[in-house]
Amino acid sequence: MSKIALATLATLQGAHAWGVLGHATVAYVAQHYLNAATASWAQGVLNDTSSSYLASIASWADTYRTTAAGKFSAPFHFIDAQDSPPSSCNVDYDRDCGSAGCSISAMANYTQRVGDGRLSAANVAEALKFLVHFVGDMTQPLHDEAYEVGGNDIAVKFQGYNDNLHADWDTYIPEALIGGDSLADAQSWASSLVSDIASGAYKSQAAGWIKGDTLGDVIGTATRWASDANALVCTVVMPNGVAALQQGDLYPTYYDAVIGTVELQIAKGGYRLANWLNMVYASNIAKREAGSVDARDASPLPDLLGRDLLPAARPATRAQLARAAMEGSCCGSGREHEHKH
Repeated sequence: MSKIALATLATLQGAHAWGVLGHATVAYVAQHYLNAATASWAQGVLNDTSSSYLASIASWADTYRTTAAGKFSAPFHFIDAQDSPPSSCNVDYDRDCGSAGCSISAMANYTQRVGDGRLSAANVAEALKFLVHFVGDMTQPLHDEAYEVGGNDIAVKFQGYNDNLHADWDTYIPEALIGGDSLADAQSWASSLVSDIASGAYKSQAAGWIKGDTLGDVIGTATRWASDANALVCTVVMPNGVAALQQGDLYPTYYDAVIGTVELQIAKGGYRLANWLNMVYASNIAKREAGSVDARDASPLPDLLGRDLLPAARPATRAQLARAAMEGSCCGSGREHEHKH
């Protein structure tokens, strides 16, 4: 393959947050934990009764944000925590969610929209596809971090490739574990994670992953999810600072140190997504289908961009200006150089 073709392929691969593999695995885990009624509703919304109805659309939002129509959604894939890793990690919604929105405001917006009976079928399907994706995004620690544009500007080497830390966490570290990024690969990984949740390492933890989650405070719930992942930037992603990550190949020593956390976060994302959609269905759709909620609500339709949910405007930060230079994107291209043997 030519260098140009390799670079083009790398750009496409690097454009997916958590990677195609990670997002599909989150979705498969979620499918396992959806109630039968929720699953049937989601299949109807997506017009897909296959065994991969959520997994097959899990990366739609990444593709959509690269289009002219979907460019507005690029900032929804992350929140830029203005903290100082590795000494200090924390998320503050009012401080960190920019004027164009962020993952937390998007969760609130599309949760509202997916359960609104007055919206078109296309609007509801779009909202569901966004939710499937953004719950996954929020569990990737570098999607909850402003430092060096969420790690996009941290140059590292992994398995002999020159790339960046964000792309490694999104794509190359998970793929090093699983060996591919097909739906079959994701389904296999999800089955393993479900076993860990049911009877393995995660059995005692899973209830804590969703404790306190409520549709009554979506921003508070999503901020807790983002904070949980953001804390890992200090403890796992770069505990000794950036310089320590640039002393040689991150494989296998760094990989061995972080892969357990990657698996934990993927499992956590799927379990949370299922619980969230189950709550959305029970609180909104099921009641409307039963006739106990009037679908002809006279209140204003929610704002498409969720601007009514944003914190008060503040001057742009350096991190937000850096994002603007990336046209608001979450993720730069991962591998721009040919493999160094």
